[in-house]
Amino acid sequence: MCSVCGCGSEEVRIDGKAVGDHHHHTHSHGDHFHKHDHPDHYNSTGESNLVKIEEDILSKNDGFAAITRARFAKDKILALNLVSSPGSGKTMLLTETIKALKGRFDMAVIEGDQETENDAARIRETGVRAIQINTGRGCHLDAHMVGHAVDACQLGQNGVLFIENVGNLVCPAAFDLGEHHKVAILSVTEGEDKPLKYPDMFAASDLMVLTKSDLLPYLDFDVARCIEYARRVNPSIAVIELSARSGDGMALWLDWIEASRETDRLGLGYAKTRLQAV
Repeated sequence: MCSVCGCGSEEVRIDGKAVGDHHHHTHSHGDHFHKHDHPDHYNSTGESNLVKIEEDILSKNDGFAAITRARFAKDKILALNLVSSPGSGKTMLLTETIKALKGRFDMAVIEGDQETENDAARIRETGVRAIQINTGRGCHLDAHMVGHAVDACQLGQNGVLFIENVGNLVCPAAFDLGEHHKVAILSVTEGEDKPLKYPDMFAASDLMVLTKSDLLPYLDFDVARCIEYARRVNPSIAVIELSARSGDGMALWLDWIEASRETDRLGLGYAKTRLQAV
């Protein structure tokens, strides 16, 4: 059980296969083998103990993330963790991104949902590998799950791994997956005050992508105010406004990915420079 949100991990499945049990197990991430225990978190010894449990969970997660991050560095893989509310347009953005970048470099997707393989199936229709993680009652991906899924991706060197996290703007903010960047995706059909309501997510993200911009003429969404709110909680966050359906703004998003493959610093700086007028 995760003390951050109360969700369990005993139901996790990767491409339909159960991942470990709820107690003690040994497994590998590539060449790295490790074992760990899941202690009983169902106790009521007070708030200080819950804080300690949360610290232990996040510390253990960070250990797994470090292993995966080292693997990405070794294989020169750019890993992007896409986080948002449900219905933000993450999967459509991914399918259109893959179509535009296909043939330039190897790509793979890790899909996180509580149930179904619907989104993974949409990704596979593009011809790109998609590994489904079903979290059961869990409301976020963690580095342990992602480490297993990376093994199954078989992504070549110099590729790009997209991680589509479970739709949730709370717990994914706390869990490092070994990624290079968290990308917060916010559709204009949501409130422009989301960055203030869920500050941890936008503070943890390097880039905010405003999706469904083709709907702006029909909505009261204030883009400038949303960006101001986002930069109130994260002054350095870059912003891209786009519509995956119409294609408007997609070039800047694709350029950001390409630049980020060369160097993290160039990727963020490039996006910020191009967005000074926003």
